[in-house]
Amino acid sequence: MSQNQVSEVIQGGANVFADLGFAPEEALNLKIRADLMLNIKRFIQSQGWTQKQAALFFGETQPRISDLMNGDIDRFSIDKLVMMLAHAGMNVRVEVL
Repeated sequence: MSQNQVSEVIQGGANVFADLGFAPEEALNLKIRADLMLNIKRFIQSQGWTQKQAALFFGETQPRISDLMNGDIDRFSIDKLVMMLAHAGMNVRVEVL
């Protein structure tokens, strides 16, 4: 792109996965999993844990924690993520609008 060209910027919606063209049901599932994963990642970081320490706490393997920390969303179900958050003492609330 040359300096004189201006690209169009489009404001995204509330769900980046929907913006990327995923089917509505899949986009919602991906967004929920991404949000849950971010909360677990922040929890691990707030504890100052290594991936090995987090793996011991959650009863997981270090490579699995690495997957979580790197956002490998396909490797985690909503159920698994909720169980991990509960183990960390975090409350999870489901709200249907």
